[in-house]
Amino acid sequence: MAKKLNINQWAAEDRPREKMMLKGKEALSNAELMAILIGTGNDEETAVGLMQRIMADCNNDLNVLSEWGVTNFSKYRGFGQAKSLTIMAALELGRRCRREMSPVVTTIRCSEDIYQEFKPILGEQIHEEFWVLLLNPAGRIIDKVRLSIGGIDHTTADVRLILYEALMKQATQIAIVHNHPSGNPQPSTNDIRLTNMVRESAKIMNIRLIDHLIVTSSSYYSFCDEDKLD
Repeated sequence: MAKKLNINQWAAEDRPREKMMLKGKEALSNAELMAILIGTGNDEETAVGLMQRIMADCNNDLNVLSEWGVTNFSKYRGFGQAKSLTIMAALELGRRCRREMSPVVTTIRCSEDIYQEFKPILGEQIHEEFWVLLLNPAGRIIDKVRLSIGGIDHTTADVRLILYEALMKQATQIAIVHNHPSGNPQPSTNDIRLTNMVRESAKIMNIRLIDHLIVTSSSYYSFCDEDKLD
């Protein structure tokens, strides 16, 4: 077996820190950027090699890696709690940065406004989540509440809990929102059934269901836009 070369034995332009100084951060791969964070690899791999292997196991998808916990990282030799938490913190900062860069929506006027509010939250999730958006009579956002977290292709929502949140926050209008990690925004039979249940139950409380949005990373389905709330 060939002896591993330490990073300091590489050509200067190939070392992550030196490469960033010479060529800028855009020139580094994801693995190289994260190698700078963890600093060292193990006795068989450099930090870059270790992160390249981890990225390969995530299909080179940072969204997948962002869902990893300490247990996932600890399967790799040379990855202890400190390195795991460093990578997890960096990925969470990236996610928060994307949220802060998204348009600030305070009043909901159409389905696109709802999508802009929830795309940073749900667009990159690899599991389903169900949320309710609470609005006042003028359409201004009172609050948004996550009601449940599910698996890759399914989550559940309790109609009573949806209405409870609306009543407690004195919302007169609501929108319900969930994501499809598969990328297909089309509603399932259960999605349609739940929408009808929420709409009819909300009417009894004099609360208007203005939309049910199904969010993906690049598109959405609006029950309102498709005239499915009549």
